[in-house]
Amino acid sequence: MKTSLYVEYKGSRIEDKDIVNQVKELWVNEGNKIKDIDTLNLYIKPEEHAAYYVINETITGKLALN
Repeated sequence: MKTSLYVEYKGSRIEDKDIVNQVKELWVNEGNKIKDIDTLNLYIKPEEHAAYYVINETITGKLALN
């Protein structure tokens, strides 16, 4: 089964896959490897135009959504 998740808010739309890819890119740019990600939890806050993430239950960050 193929699924897609979209967040729409005040005329903006972003797909979950785009957010995941952006977090992975940040992770790699910090010198890490994708294979080292065991878990990735995303928390979308459309009113802040942001996604918060938790990698491996310990590493946190914020991603601005366009």
